[in-house]
Amino acid sequence: MKIMTCPVNGPRAVTEFVYWGEAREMPDPDRVSDDAWADYVFNRNGAPGVKKEWWCHAPSNTWFIAERDTERDVVLRTYLPGGSH
Repeated sequence: MKIMTCPVNGPRAVTEFVYWGEAREMPDPDRVSDDAWADYVFNRNGAPGVKKEWWCHAPSNTWFIAERDTERDVVLRTYLPGGSH
């Protein structure tokens, strides 16, 4: 069984978590060009490597960031938004 560590609730079965996508900085919608906004909305970096991703521990509704190596399928660390990056 795969285990992921929730920064609030500790190690839990990965089946308790929901993946929500890559954590990325949103451009300022009032200042960004249409092409750059479309790139942000529709394009993702699919190359294997270390990614920052949004995850939620569903039973407690705890949202956090997981740094995950998608090539090796290994979670490197997890932390709450605004925490240590």
